[in-house]
Amino acid sequence: MTDFLSIAAPGVSTLHPYQPGLPIEELERRYGVNNAIKLASNENPLGPGQKVMEAIQSCLPELARYPDGNGFKLKAMLAESHGVVLEQITLGNGSNDILELLARTFLTPEHEVVFSAHAFAVYPIVTQAVGAKAVITPTRDWGHDLQAMAEAITDKTRLIFIANPNNPTGTCLGATELQAFLKGVPENIIVVLDEAYFDYAHDADFGRDDYPDGIQWLAQYPNLVVTRTFSKAYGLAGLRIGYGVSHPQLADLLNRVRQPFNVNSLAMGAACVALEDRAHLSESLRLNREGMARLESEFTTMGLSFIPSSGNFIAVDVGRAGSDIYEALLYEGVIVRPVANYNMPNHIRVTVGLPEENERFITALRKVLGA
Repeated sequence: MTDFLSIAAPGVSTLHPYQPGLPIEELERRYGVNNAIKLASNENPLGPGQKVMEAIQSCLPELARYPDGNGFKLKAMLAESHGVVLEQITLGNGSNDILELLARTFLTPEHEVVFSAHAFAVYPIVTQAVGAKAVITPTRDWGHDLQAMAEAITDKTRLIFIANPNNPTGTCLGATELQAFLKGVPENIIVVLDEAYFDYAHDADFGRDDYPDGIQWLAQYPNLVVTRTFSKAYGLAGLRIGYGVSHPQLADLLNRVRQPFNVNSLAMGAACVALEDRAHLSESLRLNREGMARLESEFTTMGLSFIPSSGNFIAVDVGRAGSDIYEALLYEGVIVRPVANYNMPNHIRVTVGLPEENERFITALRKVLGA
């Protein structure tokens, strides 16, 4: 029999696939627990709003038909919301899809990609898959060190990935430092500003005062791409819907390699309604603010060091192997995220949940730590 590994593309044959969070159903089956909670994947604990649920229902009769391959209605709404034109928008099967499109469009084995240590796991995956070289820069206080990233640029650099806020650390860059970095990047190098957690960081009662809106800089920096998602604050993770905003010529290239009908009808219909449901978004942000404050307070009481976060999750140092605490919490019916694969062996990442979920996690953590 042929060893298919031996004939795979070099970047793929040595690639380790992304490991998603453990599903609740699998946990309950494997560990024999009931009423488990999942605080592992940075999902909105409120889920979609009622208006979105009604919109999904209204789309069901048309499921036998292909979706609008150009996503005109959603693009038009996004363009109006962000003050751009339709030709600047690329829709994706989650914003993760846009990251992959960028790699497929612009990278070859001759190119380098710069991103930070502790950055989103998909950056090295899409880089290696196309055979490009990953250049990983050191961090500063768990976040991006923009000076180190600037110094890593060579004539082979084609893409730079910056997550703001960053996952899994929750660290955030301010407008002044980020714009100073962009001014120094050569125009032939594409800077990808991954703003998956934009809504949380942009919450005036929660995030930094100087948190930037990268889309407002597109006219000034044609080599900038900003990615957003409906998976987090809007509660649509299961529908997989995100987008990128960029220079029209750059967006045109992405749309050339984008799969036909890569975004389904339910996702587009739900996103259109979610975009206008400001009340549900506001409630989601309030819940996150209060839940984050509760977790931070408890970590402080327990004497645990944590990384202040501008997202809907927080990384906490449990003082021992995070994988062991993760495993112990599973027996308590609580799923969090170990982050040893991000070179953070003593941390776990916890999504802010509903108040009762946060309390259950706190109780379970105290038990397994003996606190």
